[in-house]
Amino acid sequence: MRALKTLLIIILALVGLIVVLGLIGPGKSVVERSTVIAASPDVIYPMISNLKASQDWTPWKDMDKDQLVTYEGTDGTVGSKMTWQGDTVGKGSQEITALRTNEHVGSELKFIEPWEAVSQVDLDMAEVDGGTEVKWTMTQENGFMGRVMGVFMDMDKMVGPDFERGLANLKTLAEEKAAASGPAEYRGFTINTVERPEMVYIGMRKLIGWDQMKGHFESTFPAAFGAAAAAGMEFTGSPSGLYFSWDEENKQTDLMAAVPVKGDANSTLPGMETHVVPGGKALHIAYMGAYEGSGEAHMAMDDMMKERGIEFGSVAIEEYVTDPTTEPDTSKWLTNIYYMVQ
Repeated sequence: MRALKTLLIIILALVGLIVVLGLIGPGKSVVERSTVIAASPDVIYPMISNLKASQDWTPWKDMDKDQLVTYEGTDGTVGSKMTWQGDTVGKGSQEITALRTNEHVGSELKFIEPWEAVSQVDLDMAEVDGGTEVKWTMTQENGFMGRVMGVFMDMDKMVGPDFERGLANLKTLAEEKAAASGPAEYRGFTINTVERPEMVYIGMRKLIGWDQMKGHFESTFPAAFGAAAAAGMEFTGSPSGLYFSWDEENKQTDLMAAVPVKGDANSTLPGMETHVVPGGKALHIAYMGAYEGSGEAHMAMDDMMKERGIEFGSVAIEEYVTDPTTEPDTSKWLTNIYYMVQ
């Protein structure tokens, strides 16, 4: 009987201790690390907002090479989700909950095994001297058992070193990417790598001979501008030529003469076609001179892509910034040339 009474006292003492620890333990655990990366936010943002791209620098990618990783939704958008399962890394998921381009990525991190927990993870960017500061924060609200465990486990010491390794990986990759995407000189032209937003174009697309291009522009631009203006559409840029192919042998091109407007794929006009150029990476040359002299700039683009192994995307775009009817000096004509690339 005395032994039973002693055991009961021990059990009650342990329960009491757990209750006390559950009351005094930390209600919230926060882990935060930061680094400065010698790259602009537009270089870093795709690397942290895309769940698949984040696997290139995450500190946990090599902990369990046999882990099963699956993805749901459109990667890089709110609601996209990644789940993982492995002997070492356990089981869990990460879902993007908030995005602000070139500023912030928020996500919800759920651990299912070996224990259950839910954390808010934030990656924030701010331009500073020397590049971009990236701050990685994980915040976890502790329930009763979390408070108990928090007395004995220092989350910052457990997870902080992982954050430091991950940020170091991100810094290395981003700075390499920034160096590779810096300005380049080919055939006397400066080529910059830029991020273009999604653009919606209204116009006419035809497979025509090179000798028909001038007439196609002259007839389509006024019609497209007039139709869009009459429909109350907002213009978002200069008249443009969208080149989907360039056939040297047959001297013809798949060309759309168009004007950019605010809208989407459903923005249609009678007698006109709509084409959406998705946002993404592009090579850019600011060409000054008469239109017929721009061929050398296009060859400069080809030289760079061949030398650096860059794959052409869906379209080349000529954006005719200067109005030739108001500026007779062709040396002052500005044409922005963009090659969408992969």
